[in-house]
Amino acid sequence: MKYEFPVTKNEHPKKKPSAKGLRFGTEFTDHMFIMDYDTKHGWNNGRIVPYGPITLEPASVVLHYGQEMFEGLKAYKTAAGRVQLFRPDMNAKRTNRTNDRLCIPAVDEELFVEAIKALVKVDQDWIPEGEGTALYIRPFIFGDEAFLGVRKSDTYKFMIILSPVGPYFEHGLAPTKMYVEDVYVRAVKGGTGEAKCGGNYGGSLKAQEIAHEKGYEQILWLDGHEQKYIEEIGAANAFFVIGDEVVTSELNGSILPGITRDSIIALCKEKGIKVSERKISIDELEDAYHNGQLKEMFASGTAAIVSPVGELLYKGENMIINDNKIGPIAQQMYDYIYGIQIGKLDDFMGWTVPVE
Repeated sequence: MKYEFPVTKNEHPKKKPSAKGLRFGTEFTDHMFIMDYDTKHGWNNGRIVPYGPITLEPASVVLHYGQEMFEGLKAYKTAAGRVQLFRPDMNAKRTNRTNDRLCIPAVDEELFVEAIKALVKVDQDWIPEGEGTALYIRPFIFGDEAFLGVRKSDTYKFMIILSPVGPYFEHGLAPTKMYVEDVYVRAVKGGTGEAKCGGNYGGSLKAQEIAHEKGYEQILWLDGHEQKYIEEIGAANAFFVIGDEVVTSELNGSILPGITRDSIIALCKEKGIKVSERKISIDELEDAYHNGQLKEMFASGTAAIVSPVGELLYKGENMIINDNKIGPIAQQMYDYIYGIQIGKLDDFMGWTVPVE
């Protein structure tokens, strides 16, 4: 192995939670990964230590200017006991695209994956077993130099924490209710919409709160210029089945290039399902609904994999999609991806990476 990291074992391991009723992102394993960066040594001193609080200077750049990024992926245990990751190389590549946008030093992509594998191996007993469960992996990087002034940090921390999780939505694959946001915007071209950084999500909370007050679980975002073209769903990418075509918004600089999104597009092509990445307006979607051509709508992302949408509210009209049931394309995509992830299906796409 090119990279090896010393391990300090946690002398007070926690009681592992039951896989039944696991909430998303509320429990954390016994260990975490930390690596430092400074301009003299580059990335150095990678180590695995007991999970716990960290110390930051009050003037740390991340607290004042938001220089940080994060990723998300999962580890799974197959019926045969093999521990595996799903397309971690894609997370590594996206990390460095985000890093470049936020002036954070690049991380060697092999190091990124090896650090994840090393930490998961230490805490592999935390991987829950049960339908819809996994070990969620959260790598993140932040500037920790202490100064008050708008410039990039000269020092950084690269960390990874792990969390045993159940389904992202408590109702699993039951269709969600969604609200089209036409006041606030998530991102604009030239901004950080295609980067995986906290500011994109912090800025979306107000709209999310309004949606919840209206009784809707998620938001469908429109573009930030004309508020005409569909972009994303909350923390996920959006897919529509219009007639015989699967459609998702093209990557235009303000949309996150989702790894599950990429996987669905690749699977559609592999299985001979017509799929396109293009601009799609909310007016086109509304027309397709009224013409009976909007067959399905679903979100895609690491947390939920696929989440069907059964109701969509836009300007007072509540559109009921596919009788508020999961559609065949959404079900098929979920079955393929989750089946590959847990080893139930043969990995015919070559996407899984063992943790050995």
